[in-house]
Amino acid sequence: MDYKHIITIEPGKRGGKACIRGMRITVCDILEWLASGMSIAETIEDYPELTEEDVLATLSYVADRDHGQLSN
Repeated sequence: MDYKHIITIEPGKRGGKACIRGMRITVCDILEWLASGMSIAETIEDYPELTEEDVLATLSYVADRDHGQLSN
């Protein structure tokens, strides 16, 4: 998945953490919600500014980061 248009990193926002589409929702926020047992549908219901594509982009970004495939 090409997540480069979804995952954004801005030095002045949330301490430079990876965020979703320039919002103040971080990749880590989404991972924590999913790890707590929330489904993708529940996450989107609680945070309607998010889309399923945003959540899937988060997972893809983290998988690439874990495999050392990110190029900044």
